[in-house]
Amino acid sequence: MQELDKQLEVAADPAEVSRARRWLRAQLGRGQPCPVSPDPAQTDTLVLLVSELVTNAVVHTGRPAVLRLTAPASPGPGRAVPVRLEVVDDSGRAPRPRRARGEDTGGRGLELVEALADRWGWQQEGGGKRVWCELDCAPTDGDRAAPGANSPVVAGY
Repeated sequence: MQELDKQLEVAADPAEVSRARRWLRAQLGRGQPCPVSPDPAQTDTLVLLVSELVTNAVVHTGRPAVLRLTAPASPGPGRAVPVRLEVVDDSGRAPRPRRARGEDTGGRGLELVEALADRWGWQQEGGGKRVWCELDCAPTDGDRAAPGANSPVVAGY
């Protein structure tokens, strides 16, 4: 089984978010050898995570970004595969979680990432930053993870 390692360049345009979602679905549903086989709910969660990360990058920085999708070739028998999403942009501004109130239409992105991802964080990358998250998914080889292995472990940065 090969490691999954793909990337997509994203322009500084909010319309790119839908393209990033379509790209991710295509990468996960290619039918080619892939180390991960997310179920429909996990796929939907990964798509939502991509939406939030890419939206934050293009809306809050106004700059292009690179979306990267990775999954290791073999996490070991019976172990979940950590699917990692990363968005790299050239803005040095740290991501700032906000607390949306009541009817606010924005400000929930990083709260969603924190709630849905098994792990997430960010780091400086040259003059910019890398924001990443991981979701533990079932391995493709039919050797499913142990019960409870996919339960969320919420961690901030």
